[in-house]
Amino acid sequence: MRAFRWPLAAVGAIAFILFVTWLRHRAFSADPILFSYLQMVGSLLGFTFAANAMVRFRGTHDRLTLILAFGFVLAALIETITIFGFYSMLSGGLPMQPHIPLAWMVSRTLLAVLILAALTVEKRLPSSRDPSREIFVALAVVGIVAYLTSAAFLSYPVEPSIHPLARIARPWDLLPAFLFLVAAVACRRRLHRDRTAFDYALCAACWLNVACHVAASQSERLLDGPFTLAQILKVSSYAVVLGGALLDNARLFDQVQHLAVTDSLTGLGNYRTLVQTLEAEIQRSRRTGRPFALLLFDLDALKSVNDRYGHLVGSSAIRRLAAKMRTSCRTMDTAARYGGDEFAVVLPEADINAAATVGRRICERLAQDGETPRITCSVGAAVFPRDGENIEQLFSVADAALYRMKGHGEGAVNSLARIAACL
Repeated sequence: MRAFRWPLAAVGAIAFILFVTWLRHRAFSADPILFSYLQMVGSLLGFTFAANAMVRFRGTHDRLTLILAFGFVLAALIETITIFGFYSMLSGGLPMQPHIPLAWMVSRTLLAVLILAALTVEKRLPSSRDPSREIFVALAVVGIVAYLTSAAFLSYPVEPSIHPLARIARPWDLLPAFLFLVAAVACRRRLHRDRTAFDYALCAACWLNVACHVAASQSERLLDGPFTLAQILKVSSYAVVLGGALLDNARLFDQVQHLAVTDSLTGLGNYRTLVQTLEAEIQRSRRTGRPFALLLFDLDALKSVNDRYGHLVGSSAIRRLAAKMRTSCRTMDTAARYGGDEFAVVLPEADINAAATVGRRICERLAQDGETPRITCSVGAAVFPRDGENIEQLFSVADAALYRMKGHGEGAVNSLARIAACL
């Protein structure tokens, strides 16, 4: 499939150019209201993306999104002002405008340059250490780029003109087309490293803007077919990059939510997850009258393992116990790490016998996993409502049972009867 990617892209580009050329010779003139709607929608999408990009920057300290936020704000502001100039021009009876609107060239070139600047900055300095200070620095950089871009067009001795009889009616539009092309290629290479929805959307938006200015280069007059197509492609690029940002923000939110309830070392639930699960099980058990069990686990002699083999081996021992808990429990059970080497399992609709079976299984699998150093664990259990009516009482009973097992030594892991006696 990759072998046909570039030939298909080339065929698509040729087909698009032929379509735009055909559209140029059609007697088409869009309603001015359509242009106004496209401008307003584009401005709204630009402002909305900027707001989402700022939220993303506050969470990720990603310089790319910070510069893009300011870039889209400037582009949206210029396009909003353009609406008023457009109606003023119509009232003056100038539908056959001989020159390219300067606001169009400034906003489009500025956005392309800022995307390239954002990609360059991200490659050199991807993350910000001081977000508050970075905002002012980025704002100053964007202001300088905006000033230089505007000054370049205003001071240029030749005004961007439209040449209806030329093969390329608006050659000036090839400048932002080229800049967006460079940005699209850079984004395409960036996808080898980052493959989020936002990264794909930014790459697609750059290509849409390339097509936008290729179409605009064939526009002979205001509101003709190529001009309208260029406006639609521009607004579509804003919608695509905004959609990618929203999807990626949702992914980041899910990650944060997952981290808030997950232990980073083992991937099990954390103390917060354990408490929430126990509270839910207590409420459920009171409604249904069915018991549930709480198992507490503690690694034996973890300090000796750390002292002899190092803390990395000790962390590996903790992960080994977590792995055995994960594979030894039912889907409906909840395993959590709530301390350094302290673990818990909540077993819905389980009595003391079921708890003893699960506890023995986990202890035996850990002791017999064949890894070095050999480690063992102790377990204690409590059953609601037999051993307590609240979380504190259940923890107290299970903890006492756990330390009774520790008193029996490592041999207790090989006997269901001895574990049951300790529980």
